[in-house]
Amino acid sequence: MNRRPESERSDWTDLDLLTREEAHGRLLAEIAETDARLAEPGTSDGPERELLRSRLRALREAAADLIDRPKGD
Repeated sequence: MNRRPESERSDWTDLDLLTREEAHGRLLAEIAETDARLAEPGTSDGPERELLRSRLRALREAAADLIDRPKGD
């Protein structure tokens, strides 16, 4: 058992790193959820809607970045 606090443990120790494909899949799921929230009738107020749009842009950029990079990077 590791006695170091959680904040000091390395991800490599736990071997819980995501592959690009896994991360891309999770981003696509989050994109779908965010799209659905934007389509809800109650999401019509300006500030919340703009935050969701901004989040959606960032998620799409991150997803595109994962699949556009060569596998060796």
